Amino acid sequence: GWACWKTYLGLPESAWLRCAGLGTLGGALSESRRLEEALAALEATVALKQRHFSRDVRTVLVTQSDLANCLAQLERHEEALVLRREIYA
Repeated sequence: GWACWKTYLGLPESAWLRCAGLGTLGGALSESRRLEEALAALEATVALKQRHFSRDVRTVLVTQSDLANCLAQLERHEEALVLRREIYA
């Protein structure tokens, strides 16, 4: 996670590899049960993908789903539900 993020951190914000690295970090933190840190990384990844890669709807939806899962694991069920409804709308 961290190694992937550090590798691509120097790239422009709009670079796909930087965005993918941040998403990988979020996933790794989530798997490691470092959920608050994962939440921050996943929120940033969703924002980047919506800003720079919104045409790739599937990728944005998958990342939003990862974020909703993280919220649920943090017992923030209302926020997770709102996001899931957004995803499936």
